[in-house]
Amino acid sequence: MKVAVIGGGAAGFFAAVHASGSGNEVAIFEKSPKVLSKVKVSGGGRCNVTHRPIEISKLVKNYPRGEKFLKKAFRHFSIEDTFHWFESRGVFLKIEEDGRVFPVSDDSQTIIKTLTEEAQKRGVKILVSTGIQDLKPIANGFEIVTSSGSLRFDKVIIATGGHPNKDSYGFLKSLRHKIINPIPSLFTFNTPGEKIRELMGISMPKAEVKIEGTKLTYQGPILITHWGISGPAVLKLSAFGAQWLFDQQYHARAIINWNAEMGEQDYAEQILNYCKSHPSRKILTNPLFGVPARLWEHFCEKCGITESQLYGNVPKKIQNRLVQNLFCFILEIKGKTTFKEEFVTAGGIPLEEVDPDTMQSKYHPNLFFAGEVLNLDGITGGFNFQAAWTTGYIAGCSAKSNVL
Repeated sequence: MKVAVIGGGAAGFFAAVHASGSGNEVAIFEKSPKVLSKVKVSGGGRCNVTHRPIEISKLVKNYPRGEKFLKKAFRHFSIEDTFHWFESRGVFLKIEEDGRVFPVSDDSQTIIKTLTEEAQKRGVKILVSTGIQDLKPIANGFEIVTSSGSLRFDKVIIATGGHPNKDSYGFLKSLRHKIINPIPSLFTFNTPGEKIRELMGISMPKAEVKIEGTKLTYQGPILITHWGISGPAVLKLSAFGAQWLFDQQYHARAIINWNAEMGEQDYAEQILNYCKSHPSRKILTNPLFGVPARLWEHFCEKCGITESQLYGNVPKKIQNRLVQNLFCFILEIKGKTTFKEEFVTAGGIPLEEVDPDTMQSKYHPNLFFAGEVLNLDGITGGFNFQAAWTTGYIAGCSAKSNVL
């Protein structure tokens, strides 16, 4: 039996490896000159392989799109299975404080080497610079059209990843599947008119970011950059708000509480107590609540606090302004920036058109999907790769025997 895997990324390689054996001939088709390019750049070149083991019910909450679908899929291949697969091949993994999982080597090449060697060991052919122009269902299989000619395969696994526009899915035009318009997920917020950009490099460890007029909110580290705000809280919020922000053309207002553990009243009371306890201290040079000095100076400037202003004689009106800057800091969002090279999209093949237990198309027997080509995506932290391993495993096993 001949199996084609379209896409040489994480999901494609994992699918190819698990489709091999039992006399199958498996070939990976990759349109670019290199395979596993996203694996290489992930996690700053370290490869965020997965996340620390958590229950499936909690794991699926990290996927803005695909929660119900993945709840079934993860029963076939879980985070624990990912650990076992890599470590049984000599790739030892470590869990960092925030739950992200990396190879002990801190080098994505370790993961790339393991996947490529496993594919070669199993006889998988890897064809780079080979884009697919058309995919046609034929009797008992599929015809794949490339620039070099046509090839026939019994089964096909599509693992082409996410694309920035709908035209990139053109080779699927011969199939009955719909394509959900792809939109960006995981991006930072641009704030071109805001002076806070001058404070690039400053971060707060546990802020809360909300999008005004919505229920969208997320807590976590926040980072000020030269284009606006970034950090896990912003990136995760962008994933859950991807469609809404797209519809608004990325024009919105972000509301920041710089310390998520503090409420408005908490700030007010602690500032008042500090005023009473340290009346002779200058406000400008004595920041509170763990706020970095430069950010505190920015708050003071916005509140009209002078360099000589003391805590002991600060008017109630200015205290209230300071509380608002700490608890309800408003930024005008105008645009976005893709998060490094780790481009993630929402959109693609609708999940209702694919069986989550086999990854098989509901319209075409022997056609399977894996990875980000499906309309599923996760927040940062290793969740997108875990979805790739899981869907790749299921698609590969199903293509091999149609029985998991």
